[in-house]
Amino acid sequence: LIDLHNHTSRYSEDSLLAPEELIEEAKNAGLDGIAVTEHDFFWEPEDLITLGKRMDFLVIPGVEINTDEGHLLVFGLDHYIFGMHKTGFLKNLVDKRGGAMLAAHPYRRRFRPEYENAEDYERMLVKACSNSMFSVVEGAEVNNGRGSEQENAFAEEVCRRLNIKGVATSDSHRTRDVAKNATRFDRKISGLDDLIGELKAGRFQPHPLR
Repeated sequence: LIDLHNHTSRYSEDSLLAPEELIEEAKNAGLDGIAVTEHDFFWEPEDLITLGKRMDFLVIPGVEINTDEGHLLVFGLDHYIFGMHKTGFLKNLVDKRGGAMLAAHPYRRRFRPEYENAEDYERMLVKACSNSMFSVVEGAEVNNGRGSEQENAFAEEVCRRLNIKGVATSDSHRTRDVAKNATRFDRKISGLDDLIGELKAGRFQPHPLR
């Protein structure tokens, strides 16, 4: 069980969660590991490895990149390059490094909760499914811990229509967010390379916890 989407106060301005607190809460909840995915900022990989060893817990480096077409969780890159806000440019970088990407909270900018009828809802779904961002990812969040039930249901339907595999994540920013969700992998994940390999192989499924 790995939670693939977490932010800490170290490098994400909107988070109140210290890295050590995040790890301790995840351990207590019975997770096997977490990914740290700050907003448009990369930890030094060695720092996360050291932190994980000190706390005896699997900590995987990642990042959440804000692109013109939506937010992407990226695994396999280690520093920011101007142009990453363009999905195609980011995809090329990830492919060259043998990385993987997931669509984060795919309902955002696409789902309008005040829709009036079934036709409005269908139009939102059709528009969301036309976003080219979904063609470059290994999966997408169908359950985001900070999303509403309606928003997550919308994301799940988008993924069903596009035949995209789903993940469940906590999107942690505060203590109460930690371990709301996780993703279950069919094989043991011991580090970044294992995670990327299993994402690309599609051997995972969402595992809501709360």
